Amino acid sequence: MKIVFAAFILFSGMLSSQHTIPDDYRKIPEILDKVEYLYPFIQPDQQYEYWKVLSNEEDQEKAIIYESQMPESMTINEPAPAKGFFQKCFSNGCFSYIIACKDNRPEYFTTEKKLRDFIGVVDNIPEAILIAQTYGFLVDSKDKSGGSYKIENDHILMYLSKVKYCPETKESFWVKIDRKTGKLESRSNGIYYKSDNCIHSLNSN
Repeated sequence: MKIVFAAFILFSGMLSSQHTIPDDYRKIPEILDKVEYLYPFIQPDQQYEYWKVLSNEEDQEKAIIYESQMPESMTINEPAPAKGFFQKCFSNGCFSYIIACKDNRPEYFTTEKKLRDFIGVVDNIPEAILIAQTYGFLVDSKDKSGGSYKIENDHILMYLSKVKYCPETKESFWVKIDRKTGKLESRSNGIYYKSDNCIHSLNSN
């Protein structure tokens, strides 16, 4: 019995240390767990006269998520593409895409990879979060295990979350993003939340 108890204590200690976040990591602000608030911080890799982020809503006014300052003489009225990034469901308003205008011609960015290409060099935390989200990572603003960061000269380091929905489980990941290339590396930091609840989602298992 003593051996079993000692093993339990040791295992519990390993789990606890696995979730420890270094003191030099700062908590990601709560507002940055909402993807629509990340787009205004994008500094595109190329020079565009104008660009905007839209959803596939049929109503053009409702579809606009964010748009950069547009010259009065320029308008972009293009139909929504058949696909986009951050697919949430299979009806209207369920994915996003970017239209950018260069040399008076529109260019579409409709996949996660194209969104990463649009961002290019990673200038700030919101851009880093967007890149991480294209790989399925999320910000959990309630827990540093899933929502903290550190900025270095060449890399942005974060602890982010991946969620399974049935039962609801949150797993912490250490994420490293090369600021110049956008290349992402990650490793699991262990499960830090689990419940018996099931959440209905497009990504539910």
